[in-house]
Amino acid sequence: MDGRDLVRSVKAVGSVGAALGVRTVRAAWRRRRADAAGLPERGSERARVPGTVREAEPGPGGGVVRFGRSELRILVAVNGAVFWGWDGAAPEPSYALAGRCPEPDPRAVLEPDTDGGWRVVAERVTVTVSRHGAIEVCTPGGVCLRRDLPPRWWEPAGGGPARWMQRSEVAADARFFGLGGRASGPRLRDGTYRLWNAGPGRAFGPGDDPLHLTMPVQLVVADAGTHLVFHDSSWDGTVTLREGEEGAGSGHDRAGTSELRMEGGPLRCWVMAGTPARVLLAWASLTGAPALPPAWALGHHHARWGFGSEEEVRRVVAGYEEHGLPLDAVHLGVDHHDGHRVFTVDTDRFPKLPVLAQELRRDGIRLVSIVNPAVEAAPGNAVHDGGAARDAFVRDASERVVRGVAWPGEAVFPDFTDARVRQWWGGLYEERLEQGFSGFWHDMDEPTSFAAFGESTLPRSARHALEGRGGDHREAHNVYALCMARAGYEGLRKLAPRERPFLLSRSGWAGVQRYGGTWSGGAATGWPGLRASLALVLGLGLCGVPYSGPDVGGFDGDPSPELYLRWFQLGAYLPLFRTHAGPRAGRREPWEFGPEVLEHARGALLERRRLQPYFMTLAHLARRTGAPYVRPLWWSAPEERALRDCEDAFLLGDCLLVAPVLEPGVERRAVRVPRGRWYDTATGRVHEGPAQVVVEAPLSRIPVLARAGAVLPVRGEDGGLELEVWAPARGRTGGGLVVPDAGDGWDEPETERYTARWEGRRLVVEREGGDGAGEPPHPVRVRGLPEG
Repeated sequence: MDGRDLVRSVKAVGSVGAALGVRTVRAAWRRRRADAAGLPERGSERARVPGTVREAEPGPGGGVVRFGRSELRILVAVNGAVFWGWDGAAPEPSYALAGRCPEPDPRAVLEPDTDGGWRVVAERVTVTVSRHGAIEVCTPGGVCLRRDLPPRWWEPAGGGPARWMQRSEVAADARFFGLGGRASGPRLRDGTYRLWNAGPGRAFGPGDDPLHLTMPVQLVVADAGTHLVFHDSSWDGTVTLREGEEGAGSGHDRAGTSELRMEGGPLRCWVMAGTPARVLLAWASLTGAPALPPAWALGHHHARWGFGSEEEVRRVVAGYEEHGLPLDAVHLGVDHHDGHRVFTVDTDRFPKLPVLAQELRRDGIRLVSIVNPAVEAAPGNAVHDGGAARDAFVRDASERVVRGVAWPGEAVFPDFTDARVRQWWGGLYEERLEQGFSGFWHDMDEPTSFAAFGESTLPRSARHALEGRGGDHREAHNVYALCMARAGYEGLRKLAPRERPFLLSRSGWAGVQRYGGTWSGGAATGWPGLRASLALVLGLGLCGVPYSGPDVGGFDGDPSPELYLRWFQLGAYLPLFRTHAGPRAGRREPWEFGPEVLEHARGALLERRRLQPYFMTLAHLARRTGAPYVRPLWWSAPEERALRDCEDAFLLGDCLLVAPVLEPGVERRAVRVPRGRWYDTATGRVHEGPAQVVVEAPLSRIPVLARAGAVLPVRGEDGGLELEVWAPARGRTGGGLVVPDAGDGWDEPETERYTARWEGRRLVVEREGGDGAGEPPHPVRVRGLPEG
C-alpha cells in the first residue's frame, strides 16, 4: 500500500463513515499483499523488433508476412475493415466483437510491393508493409492516412506477458478524437491518456484522467480522410498524442504522432477508413449494433443519491405534476436496498415498492434500480450464498475469494468473464422486475471499492475465467463492466422477452453499446464540469456508444440557479436526460431554484417532449447505422478545418445544431455554422454557412438552429406525430427520415423517407415509396417560409 492508496482510503473513510474505516484500509493492504505474492517479478527484459521480411503467404482477404523475429497477419473483411495482428495474433477471441470475425473480402490479395515489402489493395484503402515492418494505410488515391512504425516488445527473461509499444504517424493537419469518455475532449490535445477504467473517488472536471470508461479507439480526422483505429487489447496502457504542425521547421510539415504502450496482451488492431458515417457504420458492424432503448428512456429522468423513503419519492413526483413538468423515470440509489445489499429492498422505508411502481407506471413514470457488482460477504445473504454455491466469486492467486469494501461493507465480486456466472447473475434481475423496476443502472462496476479509488478493488493478480482461457485481472479489469452489462442484458431478454432492456453502465469497454448506454459518472458541479459533460457525450458517440448523458447539475455541491438551468437546457438535447445529485449536494428539482428557473426548465422539458419522435428516430438510425445522436459539427464536412476545432456546439442528428451556454453571464454567443442555410428555431432568423455568427442566448433558452430543408418528426399538440419542415432555399430540395415506434417491443418499423421541394412558389412535401411519391400520412407544419 503506497501513499496514494492511503490517501484514497482516508478520503473514502470520510465519505462513507468511520464504521468502514478499518475495513477500507485493511482491504487496501490485502490487495497490495496479494499482488506482491501473485504477480511475478518482471526482472530483466529482452527488447525485440520484427526484423526483416523473410517470406509471405497469401490467403483469403490478405495473408501472413513473416519477419525474422515475428510474423504479421493481415485481413481485409467484407465490411471494409482491415485487421492486422503481430506474433500470429488473430481477431478472435475478442470481447469487442459482436460475434465471429467478419468474412474476408475475396477481392483483397496480398501481393509484392517495392523494396522487398508487401501490400494488400482493398476497395477503400491500400495497406503497405515495408521490409522492416512499418505499415502504411493509404487512400485509393495513394494519400497516407496513417503510418505505424515497426513495433517493439519487451519480454521478461523469465517468461510471461510482454510489454509493447506502437508508434504511429498521421497527417500534420489531423485531429485526434475518441479513447472512450474523456473529460478533456472531444478533441484530444497533446498529452498522455491512460487506458484503465477508474472511479476517481471524487467529482471530476476537464483535467481528470482516466475516468470510468476508456477504450483504445482513436478517430482521426484529416484533410485526406477519416479513419478509426482500434487496438484490441484490454490490458492497462497509455496513449501519448501529439498533434502535427504544417510548415514546422524549414517549411516542412511535422506529422502528428500517437504512441501506444501496453502492459501486455496481443498487438492487434482494426482500421476503418472513409467518411465519418461510413467509419461508424463499419465499427458498428464489427462490435455490434447499439441497443435500442424503450421510448420512455428518451424522456426526462430524475435521480438522487438517496430519496430515503417511498413518501419522498411520491413528494418529488407530485411536485413534477403540480408544476406541470413532464417526468418519465425515477432512479433509486443504494439507499433503497436493505443494508446496501444488492437485489434487496429496505421494507421499513419502502414497504410497498411494487405498489409504488405500479402507481407510477399508470402515470407514465418508470422506476429504475441501481445495481452494484459488490455482494455482501456474509453467510445468510441469499445472493452471497447462491454465488458461493456456484463458485461465482473472483479468487486470488492462492485460490482465496477476494474481498473488498463497498456499500454493504466487506464484499465479494462475481467473475463476469465466466458464462456460468453471467447466467446466474442475469437471473437475479427477476427479483427487481417483481419489485416493479423497468430499468437498471450499473454503478461502481469498474469495479471500484472504497479501498481502491482510481484503481481496481480487485488485485491485479486476481484470477478470472476469461471464457475458459484463464488469466488475471490485468486483462479482465477493463472488460469487467462490459461483461456485467452483458449478464444483465441477456438476463433481462430472457425474463422479459417482449420488452427492450434499459440498462446504463458507468463503466465499459469497446462493444458496451450492444447492451445499453452509459452516463458520465460524477462530474463536478461547476462550469468546467458542465463543459466536461458535453465532451464525454461527444467522445463516447465517436467510439460507438450513442446513448449517454451527464448528471445534470453536477454530482457534488450546489449549482447556482444559472448553472443548473444551463446544464438542464443542455441535457434536454442529449440522449440521456437525467438530473442527479450526490450525498453532499442539494436537491435537483427545478422548483428548488426559484420561479424563473422553474419557468425556463419547464420550457426545456416541453421541448424535449415535443422532440421525442425525433429522438426515437435517431435511436433507430443509431441501431441501424452506428451514427451517434450527438455529432460534432464536422460530421458531414470533416474537410472543413474550422469545424474540427469547434467543441462548444454539436449536431443533433442531421437536422438540428445545438449551441449550449457553457459560461456564466452569457446572453449572446458565437456559433460556427456548417455550410448551408440555417434557421434560428426561436427567432426564425436565417444564417448562411460556413460562417461564424452571433446568436441570442437569453436565460430562457439555448440557441438551436435547424438546417434548411430538414424534415423532422415531432409530437403535435394532440400527442400525435407531426412533420416539422424547415423550408429549403429557393431552387434547393430537402428531406428527412422518420422511424415510427410503438414505444417498446422488437418489431422493426419501416423507415419513412420524405422530400421537400419547390413547385413554383409552393413547397411540396412528399413521402417516397416503392410506388412513387405520395401524400405524407402525418400533419405537416412548414417553418421558415419567406413572407409573401
